[in-house]
Amino acid sequence: MAHSAEEPLPLAAGEHPPVPGAVKISSIDMATRHHSARTKARKAALDILFEADLLQRDPFESLADRLDDPDQLVREFTRELVLGVRDNADQIDRRISALTPRQWPIERMPRVDRNLARMAVYELDHTGIEASAAISEAVGLADELSTDDSVAFLNGLLARAAQTRPGRTTNEQP
Repeated sequence: MAHSAEEPLPLAAGEHPPVPGAVKISSIDMATRHHSARTKARKAALDILFEADLLQRDPFESLADRLDDPDQLVREFTRELVLGVRDNADQIDRRISALTPRQWPIERMPRVDRNLARMAVYELDHTGIEASAAISEAVGLADELSTDDSVAFLNGLLARAAQTRPGRTTNEQP
C-alpha cells in the first residue's frame, strides 16, 4: 500500500520515534519535501565534515574550499557548525565515545553517522538549541542519507547525550 506524505508509516518492531510526536515517512516523500534553511545548512555542514573526515584533513580546509568558490553559497549556520565541531572536536569525540558501547567505537561508525553525531553533540553541548530539534534534525538526515540502522543508533546515542549534556537540569526533558 502506498503512503502519502500526510500518512505516517507504521514503526517497525523495536523502532521508536526520535522525539515524541515524530512520525516516520517514506524517503520518497522526503524527495518532494522542501528542507528549511537550517536543515540545508546542516546538510552542507555534514558534506564538509564528511569530506574532511574522508580526506583526513582539517574541516576548515574543506570549508575554505567552498568559501573560495564564488558559485557556492555557504550559510552562516553551516560555518558555525563546521567551526564549532572543529574547535570542540576532542571534547565532542570523548562525549560520543563515552555514550557508545566499547565494541562500537567512534572510528567504527559510518562516516555519515559519526559526523551527524558530532554536529548534534556540538549543538546539544555548545548552543541553546532544544534537544528535540537537534536530535530530530540529525535523525532526519540519517534517515535520508545513511543506513537503515543509523536512525535507531543515532536516536539512542543522542537521547543519552541530551540527558547528560552540561548544564541540564534534572526536570528538563530531552
